[in-house]
Amino acid sequence: MTEENATIDSSKESVITTLASVEGANIPDPAEAMTILVEVPAGGPGTRPHRHSGPAFGYVIEGEMVFELEGAPARVVRAGETFWEPGGDVIHYQDGNNLDDAVTRFVVTMFGVPGEPMLTFVTPEELEERLHRRAV
Repeated sequence: MTEENATIDSSKESVITTLASVEGANIPDPAEAMTILVEVPAGGPGTRPHRHSGPAFGYVIEGEMVFELEGAPARVVRAGETFWEPGGDVIHYQDGNNLDDAVTRFVVTMFGVPGEPMLTFVTPEELEERLHRRAV
């Protein structure tokens, strides 16, 4: 059977849905990409304030996450929703579990500078110095 004579069962075709798109993401050149799975226990505070050397794109698989970046108010990201952060100098304040009775799981793909850590914790002194940038 030739390709032009073949019939395609459309019920078996993949469906591709764009969940998020960001123009102008500042991906380092050269870049290292890493995809991680994060599991935050019920009521867990998540990772302490940090930053990434490049942008990070995430998708909540299960649960609800409180997400807060420097300069933006905290918001809840629920299962099936996406989030992103530009990386660089921007502090990521929160990624804690918004639920007290269930785990929250999310996947993050980060683009960082090769040889640099993908995640760097922010010191208490720097947090105090930059408090005016936080949109609480």
